Amino acid sequence: MPEYLAPGVFVEETSFRSKSIEGVSTSTAAFVGPTRRGPVGEVSELLTSFGDFERVYGGLNDLGYAGANDPKTNYLAHAVFHFFDEGGARLYVSRVAAAASTVATSADLIADNPDAKSARFLARFKGAAGNGTIVLEETARQSSVAAAAKAIDGSLIRVKGDAAANPVIPEAYFVKHSGAWQASDGTAHTFTAAEETRGMELLTVTVTAVDADGNAIVYEDLGYDAQHKRYIGASLAVSPTNRDAQISQTFALLLSGAITAFDLQTAFAPTAPAKTKSVPVGSGAGVMVGTDALPGAGDWTNALALIEAVDDVSIVAAPGASAYADRDAIALALISHAEKRRAYRIAVLDTDKNLTPTGAKTVKAQLDSKYAALYYPWVVAANPLARPDKPEVPREVKLPPSGFVCGIYARSDIERGVVKAPANEVVRGALRFERLVSTGEQELLNPLGVNCLRFFPGRGNRVWGARTTSSDPEWKYVNVRRYFNYLEHSIDNGTQWAVFEPNGDKLWANVRDTVSSFLYNEWVNGALLGDKPEQAFFVRCDRSTMTQNDLDNGRLICLIGVAVLKPAEFVIFRIGQKTADARG
Repeated sequence: MPEYLAPGVFVEETSFRSKSIEGVSTSTAAFVGPTRRGPVGEVSELLTSFGDFERVYGGLNDLGYAGANDPKTNYLAHAVFHFFDEGGARLYVSRVAAAASTVATSADLIADNPDAKSARFLARFKGAAGNGTIVLEETARQSSVAAAAKAIDGSLIRVKGDAAANPVIPEAYFVKHSGAWQASDGTAHTFTAAEETRGMELLTVTVTAVDADGNAIVYEDLGYDAQHKRYIGASLAVSPTNRDAQISQTFALLLSGAITAFDLQTAFAPTAPAKTKSVPVGSGAGVMVGTDALPGAGDWTNALALIEAVDDVSIVAAPGASAYADRDAIALALISHAEKRRAYRIAVLDTDKNLTPTGAKTVKAQLDSKYAALYYPWVVAANPLARPDKPEVPREVKLPPSGFVCGIYARSDIERGVVKAPANEVVRGALRFERLVSTGEQELLNPLGVNCLRFFPGRGNRVWGARTTSSDPEWKYVNVRRYFNYLEHSIDNGTQWAVFEPNGDKLWANVRDTVSSFLYNEWVNGALLGDKPEQAFFVRCDRSTMTQNDLDNGRLICLIGVAVLKPAEFVIFRIGQKTADARG
């Protein structure tokens, strides 16, 4: 209560309402896996389209593993494509890369100098996608004595020579430092009308960085000197200060030694009569070639651990992980991640490729978790990379189902809510499934907790299962597990105000009112079972839920029960014959 020390009229604000709880989002997913390029050791910014993913992690091109039997298909990129295609809206990505993967570099552009100066381009991220090309093009704009006086610091001007003069006048270069022009030896210089007559040119460089996939980024009008506002060493820094550049800039310029603008201009200048200079990165003598080494289970686990700090993720998957030798360890790592305290997530798992129903049964036999769901079989989809002029590129590609399913989870949540089981939903991106699962085969797999993707004539390709991998019948449905995650996470976030409040009757009543109001709204929206609120839920927070020992140790315990809706998995119509005169 405020302290009043002097007479007067005081107005105070007060609230007559209980605190409110806002439902959390349940449609945000996170994927872990290898990509063509991109940062390692950090989670992406929020991705809201496949274009966002391409800008940071590259496209759909195959991975650059060297082994003949190593997975080549870029499963994660395809999964991201189909996640958004199926209706997903928000996604995080954590790239998996082996420690043995290397970063591509170019040869040193400043060779044979006694001052140990060095300038070389390098890929900012590990992988074969960094084996590209840097194209340097010098731009010369006509200048004058008056224009030179107004030029910004860091500008470089070339004054043309005169071969007909006696003695011959060579071309010369001058840089502007702190408002004054200097020659290469550091002496001050003032431009003359004679130099303007011969020709003065203001020099900048345009850099076109092309990675191994042909993706190009152009940096125009860069300066050669460190005082230039668009200095090439800053615009292509190894560690950019701009966040967008940190995650998407493909190449960098690594400089060492006391390099001047004159050194860089000489190093970047093309050999006449060429107008551009191409610098290969990852090929040639004295360079490091960018390679993709096959990641191990530890690399997947490290990438997965980075997602723990992203609070709004509710779905996790490792699309394509089942194609790797460490598939079992990766699946268990996903489950452990989802089961962590206050994670509020579910793991979407893939069976292996080319499995029979018996093989899918064997995979499920190793799993038992109420925080995971397993899907079978793989999906055959159109290959976006296929072109009529490239017959060597297959027109179809087999993909793990998790990318599609995560998008369907998100679509179902947005359209119907998390209480709806994400099943009997069309798989929009599927041409067909790797195997046509029959009713008899699903009768084998469904009770075990293997969710099948099936084709139905006239109804298309659909997800035809909504079970977790748990052996506990209380948690056998995906929507029940996800709905409880939603309730728990929402109540967790919406009751943080109660921490350190006086632990007495007033606080208990506020907590009861807050949680009851939230659950009443859920019941009104049709998410809970029961004709009356009393049948749908109860909230207890009083002496019946706490002992004196709990109070002495600072514990507030609230007991909540909800009658959750479960899916009508088996719809049964009983039909019998009756006579014409039968009644009732």
